Amino acid sequence: MCALLWPETSIEEHREEIGRVLTSGMYGTLPAMILISYWEERTLNGLLQVGLRSHADVCDPAQPVAFVEGWFVYEQFRGQGIGKALMRAAESWARNHGCEEMASDTWIDHESSKNAHEAFGFEIVDRCINFRKEL
Repeated sequence: MCALLWPETSIEEHREEIGRVLTSGMYGTLPAMILISYWEERTLNGLLQVGLRSHADVCDPAQPVAFVEGWFVYEQFRGQGIGKALMRAAESWARNHGCEEMASDTWIDHESSKNAHEAFGFEIVDRCINFRKEL
């Protein structure tokens, strides 16, 4: 599932990262949680990864913010409330960690993700292109 969200990352890197978060409850130095949904005898059908960040665009810089790092439900399971249950659990986790805001991002042309976020009350606050240069 992670490979579908982040295909540029190797399966081994995904395994290592997931293992660290599941073992420690941390992503780097900040708390994180991976929420999963199963269907019939351990058939994985949904995932949401949420973690604390020290800041996120247009959120209060004086407060930590919960950030949805990834949210995915297999297409054949969409529309059944799985994504909603995962997001509600993430919101609860965020509140329990003292967050008053939650942020997320998606690709600029990913309409289904944009629509799902908006259905949960997220608002678009910026559209940008990120740059990087190796020195």
